[in-house]
Amino acid sequence: MNAPLVDRYRLAYRAYPYARTADQDSTTPVRHPVVIVGGGPVGMALALDLGLKGVRALVLDDHEGIGMGSRAICFAKRPLEILDRLGCGDAVVEKGVIWNLGKVFHRDENIYEFNLLPEEGHKYPAFINLQQPYFEKFVLDHLQALQKHGLPVEIRGRNRVDAVTDKGDHVALTVMTPDGPYTLEADWLVACDGAASPVRGMLGLGFEGEVFKDSFLIADVRMKASFPTERWFWFDPPSGAGASQLLHKQPDDVWRIDFQIGWDVDRAEELKEENVRRRVAQMIGEDIEFELVWSSIYTFQCRRMTRFHQGRVIFAGDSAHQVSPFGARGANSGLQDADNLAWKLAMMVRGKAGPGLLESYDVERIHGANENILNSTRATDFITPKSGISRIFRDAVLELARREDFARPFVNSGRLSVPCTYDGSPLNTPDALAGGPARARPGSPCPDVPLEGGFLLNRLGDAKGTSFQILAIDCAVPAGFAAQAIDCTVLRLSAENNALLRERYLGTSPAAVYLIRPDQHVAARWDVWDESAVAMAVARAIGMEG
Repeated sequence: MNAPLVDRYRLAYRAYPYARTADQDSTTPVRHPVVIVGGGPVGMALALDLGLKGVRALVLDDHEGIGMGSRAICFAKRPLEILDRLGCGDAVVEKGVIWNLGKVFHRDENIYEFNLLPEEGHKYPAFINLQQPYFEKFVLDHLQALQKHGLPVEIRGRNRVDAVTDKGDHVALTVMTPDGPYTLEADWLVACDGAASPVRGMLGLGFEGEVFKDSFLIADVRMKASFPTERWFWFDPPSGAGASQLLHKQPDDVWRIDFQIGWDVDRAEELKEENVRRRVAQMIGEDIEFELVWSSIYTFQCRRMTRFHQGRVIFAGDSAHQVSPFGARGANSGLQDADNLAWKLAMMVRGKAGPGLLESYDVERIHGANENILNSTRATDFITPKSGISRIFRDAVLELARREDFARPFVNSGRLSVPCTYDGSPLNTPDALAGGPARARPGSPCPDVPLEGGFLLNRLGDAKGTSFQILAIDCAVPAGFAAQAIDCTVLRLSAENNALLRERYLGTSPAAVYLIRPDQHVAARWDVWDESAVAMAVARAIGMEG
């Protein structure tokens, strides 16, 4: 990806060109443990994670590489930590534009500011901005580099899935290629094929939720500008270029601008270059030179499937759920889907999972989707009021926020993506750490902590196994432990000279033992080592009765 970014927007990066495979010449369908449909960020992250765990994965993509347009640009701290576990987080962050601060304006007045990472002691920032083609390329580069060293992942470009049949103990697929169709089989099929999901349509499955009647124009422009590296959102902007506006900085002097343009618009007319340029110039000033890189129009949608798996077909990312872009919950949520699914699928392939493990993917990620849809719907209702009363309420809040602190939290320009805590998950063991901090309760993603020579999350196992981790803080535990044929690695730490470790993991307790899942979520915690309790918690965490 050394060509100018603007060129890559016009020409998709051809990373895995079509090549005929032995499967196409086989007289009987070849069976694969896991087939992933879709080569976007969610599909590739899942394939990489499975491959690192030693599970053979086949990716079928109807294209041959990275798609055009920046699309998603905001990537949150938790997905960055997931990429770090997979081995490519640092490269993504190094290229991205780091930001923590956001500002909200009403007309020309700054009425509200927020800092998404006000505390210290984290390896990664609250957010980076990075064009999706770059993001996908870093993941794909890492995957392809590992393929040369035996990573069991295969990617087939211009392999379009045309038919899917769940046979009970496997899935049968018909795949179309430039050389014609062929058939193959999968023990498990994961659909990461986007919001329009052909796989979902083939199975006759749909979405439930709401489509909001408003339109937003996205314009990515290259310009030299003095705007700071912050998220700026305007209600009733003084430029008059839209009912609301959003401004974000991206790498390579590219800026993302969103304009709220209304429901009853002629989309083709609005997307004409001269009309996009007119809106941009109206906002930034007629005297500022810029280059139009990419533009699109989108509609808010807050919808999800009733269930995220149907038999042996599993859905992840936009194929399973959709939210409005404000809040950066789309790609970030999809990457958390992949993170949640990979270790569970690896255990199912190896026959180590209990009957409840696949169901827990539905429970946990539907919980995450519901959380995202709730926040996204509330933001959409505030940004685009659909009744006179809603508009009066919105404007009253904005006026109050000019002078009253209590009103500012009610200003909703998009509650930004935060990690999902799986409260109520069937994999959780009831909390047994009296005085333990709520942020590290069972179901929570492990908060990072600086340690001597690095950070805690980098010490909590790696991406190559499905082992659980026992984190012991100022508590005696054995050097190793196993239960249900699951090896648990042990990490012993002391909080004596680490105030952040004490704050984030002990609270008021003098000691703690944590059982941590392969996706770095807390499964259970106690104040002392109890071998029987830990064994029961492991059983519960892999979908078996404790």
